Amino acid sequence: MLILRDLMFKGARHYADFLNAGEGISTNILADRLAMLESEGIIIKEPDPDHGARFNYFLSPKGLGLVPAMLEIVNWSESWDPQTEVPADFIAEFRAGSTAMAQDIVDGLEQDRHLPSADRRPPRIR
Repeated sequence: MLILRDLMFKGARHYADFLNAGEGISTNILADRLAMLESEGIIIKEPDPDHGARFNYFLSPKGLGLVPAMLEIVNWSESWDPQTEVPADFIAEFRAGSTAMAQDIVDGLEQDRHLPSADRRPPRIR
């Protein structure tokens, strides 16, 4: 779920982004989870056109289908975890229109996949 969260909301695209996300995941576990998500068709791994030795990770259409569920988990977390990192404006926007917000996020993620990294939208949750 942390990999999905980082892909959906934090702008992660590279192995190092996930490794440095702050959860302290070990390299072998991270590599295993990325491979499993790819084999299940939830993420897509592509060579980075800007850096030949690394890869970009994106949500597949199957993975994009998880955006509404992840937003509900974010909403639940904000309700029950007093130390959550969910910004107040983000949760207010979600509660005002969760379906529209989910579609906006999916649209942005689909668009980001076709843009150079310098032109990508900023992440929604920091």
